[in-house]
Parts: sequence; C-alpha cells; structure tokens
Amino acid sequence: MNKPLLNTLSQSSRESEKLPKVMLFDLDLGGHHGSYIQHLIEYWYTSKLPGSLDIVVRPEFLHIHTDPVNFVSQAQLSTLKIIPITQDEAESLNEGKSSTDRLTRDFLRWQLFCKYASQLSVTCALHLYFDTYKLPLALGAKAPCPFSAIYFRPTFHYDEFADYVPSWKTKLQAIKEKFILNRVFQHPQLQTLFCLDPFAINQLEKISSHVDVVHLPDPVKLNQQSELTSEQLRLELDIQPERKVLLLFGALNGRKGIYELLDAISQFPDQVCQQICLLLVGGANVEERVRIRSNVSKIRQTLSVQVLERYDFIPEAHVPAYFQLADIVLAPYQRHVGMSGILLLAAAAGKPILSSDYGLMGELVRRYSLGLTVDSTVPDKIGKGLLHFLTEPYNKLCDFSQMQVFAEQHSSEHFAETIFKHLSCFIGNSHFFQTQGVRK
Repeated sequence: MNKPLLNTLSQSSRESEKLPKVMLFDLDLGGHHGSYIQHLIEYWYTSKLPGSLDIVVRPEFLHIHTDPVNFVSQAQLSTLKIIPITQDEAESLNEGKSSTDRLTRDFLRWQLFCKYASQLSVTCALHLYFDTYKLPLALGAKAPCPFSAIYFRPTFHYDEFADYVPSWKTKLQAIKEKFILNRVFQHPQLQTLFCLDPFAINQLEKISSHVDVVHLPDPVKLNQQSELTSEQLRLELDIQPERKVLLLFGALNGRKGIYELLDAISQFPDQVCQQICLLLVGGANVEERVRIRSNVSKIRQTLSVQVLERYDFIPEAHVPAYFQLADIVLAPYQRHVGMSGILLLAAAAGKPILSSDYGLMGELVRRYSLGLTVDSTVPDKIGKGLLHFLTEPYNKLCDFSQMQVFAEQHSSEHFAETIFKHLSCFIGNSHFFQTQGVRK
C-alpha cells in the first residue's frame, strides 16, 4: 500500500476517533420522557451532527414510546441506536417504595449509567432526569465520562415567587437542597446542568463553581400538523352542540387535581352545567379509574354536565387536536413542583388555562398572562375560576400575544439545539455546527 494512502487512512482513523459518541440516558417512562428523546434524535438526524448517538432506556420504552422507536428504525443509521437495559435490570429498579428503597434505586440507576457508558465507550453523556441522581453525585459517585444533566424540580427559590408563604418544612427542604447541590457542583465530571426553571438560574450560578448552568426551555412543537382535526375529534367524541370544552389532559390521578375539579363542578347550578363538556383524557391505573368513574357517575345522576372519559394512550400526532378542540385547558395540580408541558401545549394552541397558583406553573401563568391561577387545593376556588372563564371574554383573562411569545421561546428546535451545543463533546467544536448548517 502506498504511503499517501496509508497517511489518508491514518488521518481518517484519527478523525473518526475524535468524533463525539453521545449517550442519552433515561430510565423513566411516560409523560415527557418519550417526547424529549424524540426531539433530540430528530434534531441530531436532521442537523447531521457528527459521531454517534446511543439512547439507553428501559425495555418497556420500546412499547410505550413508539414514535422515537419508529423514527430510529426508519432512519436506518448505524450511528443512531436505542439500547434497552436488560429485563432483570429493569425489574430491580421496581423493587420497594420506602425512602431507603428509593435511595438504593438511585444508586442502582447510577451504576447502570456507568455500566452502559463504559460498554459504549461514550465521550459524553446526558442524564435526562438529574433529580434522581443528586444524592449519589453528592456522595462522590464516580463516572466513566464527562456528563451533563437536566434538572426538573428545583424548589429552593420558591420564596421569590408572589404570594408564596413557606412553611418550616419547605424552608428546611430549601436548605437541604442547596447543601446537596453545593456538593454535586463539586463533581469533577459534571459539565453542564440544564434547568427547566428559568427563575432558578441565578441562584444555581451562585452555588456552582466550574459547572455551566443553562436554562433549558421545556419543548413544544409549534404549528404541528395533526392527523386528526378538532372537528373530526368533536364528532368522534359526540360532544353536544354549544358546549364549551374543558380539557384535563395527561395522567389522571389525585396529584393532577382531578378530584378537586370534580368536586368543584358538582357544586355548579344546572344552568352552568348545561354549558360545559368536561373532557378527561389520559392514563389512569385501575384504582384511579374506579374512583374517577364513581365520582363522574354521581355527577351525571344529578347534573346535566357532559363528562367524557378517554383513558387511552393518545398518539403524539393526535395530541394537538385535543388542545385545538378545547375552549379551556385545566391544570389544577396539587402543589406541583416544576414545569408542566400542559402549559406549553395550551399556549401553542392559543387556549387559556386554569392553573394551580403554586410554584413555577403559577409563576409562568401570571408572568405570561396565560390564563387564571387559583388555589387548586380548594374546590370552591377552582369553581370560581371556571365561572370567570364562562362569563368573561377570554381576552380579559389572558394575553394571546404573550401566549404566542411563551410558546415560541419553548420550541422543540430551541430545546434540542440548547442541549447539543452545551454538551462537553461539542463545546469547543463549533465547526461541527458551522459545517453542517446548524444555527449558532
């Protein structure tokens, strides 16, 4: 073999070794977990980023989140793979519910991360759910590669929000959270901490030493074309004419405030009930379904409100139709910590929202005039909020231009670009983005 060809092959081999080998690691299911991965693999594929991308998930992910699985299958790239952990490993994560068991599970998650990062010889990794790794990291758990992580639920800064009155328990929790974060930020291989809460960034930067703290916009697809129109969906659901649709979308459980909502509606006079259709859409376990159906049955026996229940998994392509169909989107969460994609889906559809006034959700609804906030732990206050929507013009209760701004700030492209540009294996290699036409 001639010398120039040997030199070319040698140079090609060296360049191949330098290409990023990225691992996305997420052992949770449902909700945003599938959509986050979908946004990231779509961006990586369409932007032609160099190197390889491995996504490590639970085995159940392959059956629950079919959109990203199908995307990877159709892409037919050896450099893009979804890799499930073993069934035995997945089952070990399900054992026990006590705080001790949860702590053991957090360490087991970390061990699995290290195992797969080593096996795949990755150059950098992203934890898609940092909150479950805080304690192992604070206690000095080592990693086989540089890594970054997404922080979902900081709470230590909630005392900066309007009308927030901390209890001694929440004050103690804030002190504990800051102490743990201070330890975590000393980890030598933690490169970037992405945080979904924009109001926590300043305080996180004060705690951080070498770690880059970046606000990550929770993503929503803008102008997404649905395979199903809202008119088709209205006919399919047989929603009665002239009724305003109140949509509660997502996990149907006590944490989302469904029982307080049903209590509020049960107190409405019948002339108000004649105006509304309550649409309940999302997953619920067997116990929750029995309880929800029992409460709904009682309402139907005495009031003329139309209540429709759909406990199916809704394909991603059909989700926009539900929000376009809605007149009002409901988010009466019970002291929910962190962000909710429901705010973004409502804003992208241009629909007002009735939200809990607590924490980040309440603060965003107030700042962007997305709708009304109420103390959602009190059914009477949920009811009064709904009556405002039923009697007042929507433009008095929300600002549609601000709603659009809020949605645009959280586009799925902006979300994915923010992550890839701040991963350690891309930092300092801006030519990857320039040569492939990716926005800087």
